[in-house]
Amino acid sequence: MEGQRMRAFVLFLFSAVAAFAEGERAGDFDYYVLALSWSPTWCALEGDDRGSPQCDASADHGWVLHGLWPQYHRGWPSHCKTAHRPPSRRMTGEMADIMGTSGLAWYQWKKHGSCTGLSAPEYYDLSRQAYDSVTRPDVFRKLSAPVKLPASVVEEAFLKANPGLTPDMVTITCREGRIQEARLCLSKELEPVPCGRDTVRDCRMKDALFAPIR
Repeated sequence: MEGQRMRAFVLFLFSAVAAFAEGERAGDFDYYVLALSWSPTWCALEGDDRGSPQCDASADHGWVLHGLWPQYHRGWPSHCKTAHRPPSRRMTGEMADIMGTSGLAWYQWKKHGSCTGLSAPEYYDLSRQAYDSVTRPDVFRKLSAPVKLPASVVEEAFLKANPGLTPDMVTITCREGRIQEARLCLSKELEPVPCGRDTVRDCRMKDALFAPIR
């Protein structure tokens, strides 16, 4: 009897581990987070040390697409199993104009795009549509020198430039004392929606550094 219980327990553990290894089901999520990174911040903290082409002055990057992330109301899926083929080098290269590098485009597909239920071309097309659907405030492109400002000022600029947004639909993040990202919550049809509680992580800094475009 004891041996049967042990075998049953081992089978239960095996099935639990197998189920966990499958990860989340592609296409099963509630809404998207559109993450826009301020390129000068990423370059100062990481990109320059990597010698990334995203950080060349000729690239003229401001708000770049970090990614379009499937999200649950609480938590998020990642690295989902999908029947779709991975993107080609040409596909990822074509996203560099708004994502900075083809490497980021590849990584975003692997971690997030695979969970959308879309093919790689469909995911990249939707990501571009989402990026284009948001007006990036022009005022930040006009900076000629670094400034320190409250993170709330950046949020207010996005709200003013996008009348369909309300404060619960956008959050501004900081990293190492700098403005890092603007994250906007969108429905599967790319309409603005309120963010889940774990997405709203507003930076409270009053003197966050905001560097100009190179």
